[in-house]
Amino acid sequence: MAALFAAIALTAGACGGGDDEPIEFASIPPASLNPDALGGSGGGDTSTGAAGAGEATGAGGSAGSGPVAPAGGQVTCPEGGGITVRNAGDLTAALAAAEPGDIIRMAPGRYTGDFKITKSGTEPSPIWVCGTPEAVIDGEDDAKYLLHLEKVSWVRVVGFSVRNGQKGVMADSVNHSVIASLHVSATGDEAIHLRTGSSDNLVVGNVIRDTGNRSEKFGEGIYIGSATSNWCEYTNCEPDRSDRNSVIGNDIAGTTSENIDIKEGTEGGIVSGNKLSGDAMVATDSWIDVKGNGWLVEKNVGTQDGGTVTDGIQTHVVEDGWGRKNIIRANTLTVNGEGFGVYIHKADETGNVVGCDNQVTGAAKGLSNVTCSGS
Repeated sequence: MAALFAAIALTAGACGGGDDEPIEFASIPPASLNPDALGGSGGGDTSTGAAGAGEATGAGGSAGSGPVAPAGGQVTCPEGGGITVRNAGDLTAALAAAEPGDIIRMAPGRYTGDFKITKSGTEPSPIWVCGTPEAVIDGEDDAKYLLHLEKVSWVRVVGFSVRNGQKGVMADSVNHSVIASLHVSATGDEAIHLRTGSSDNLVVGNVIRDTGNRSEKFGEGIYIGSATSNWCEYTNCEPDRSDRNSVIGNDIAGTTSENIDIKEGTEGGIVSGNKLSGDAMVATDSWIDVKGNGWLVEKNVGTQDGGTVTDGIQTHVVEDGWGRKNIIRANTLTVNGEGFGVYIHKADETGNVVGCDNQVTGAAKGLSNVTCSGS
């Protein structure tokens, strides 16, 4: 899947390699990882540990079609070419007329209203929508999906700002696409949401602030999938298989609910290298809540000073067969709360793995409610 980034300008390094060479942590397809890869169990030190225990190499299988993160976590718009838009009308028209290979550049300024992308690119010729943080999509209230990607593939939205809407970026039935380096703020509910079977996407390097202004309960930063209570509305009463998505290197604070919420029905994704804060949380008790299967959660840094975080990272079983075989390792968690660094729901039956290399401070109950793995 390295071709996903064939046209992306990387700030440093290159994408992950082939099946016969080591793969960087951000490109490991978690569904193909062995939950026992971290080695034997042991008590471990709750605040220190050797990172990188049980690193996988050459992981393959069906999960290998997931996206590969660029080194340095940066995605930039291609240089040269494309068209430049300067107002809301121009942007609406450009999105409606977009064809594979098009680059739509947003000049600095305010783009009032809500916008929709319904045209797909192709693997060699994606559609780009680019701007700087000074190019601002502004919904002016909390009633709109500010940027709605609907039934598209091979689209890349990069760099601009999105603010003042019900939801910032909503992706429905979106595949092989990239949401990168956006500044998403002042949303009524969540900031970025992948839903309705949106798979093999990359959410990288975004800055998220000030969510939950309409409903604190729904003020997540990044939300993957749908709750089981919504499956009949969005996915014909079947699990919302928003699979193999990668959430990497995002800066998330000021959310009233979880920074990152991974729903039941999703599988084989990565949550890595994100900067998390619980300071504004009032409607949840963890930075990350994983209810899907086979997710890799690693190298995230979480802090809290005044929020409602009890446990840094949690897994939950809210639907039979889900909340299983997730790997949580090498995270740095300053909890300052009453619970654990990592809490595993129904720990005796779910096969979730907590690495001893998670560095946990300020958690009243210690590293985890399960024995950690690795050394």
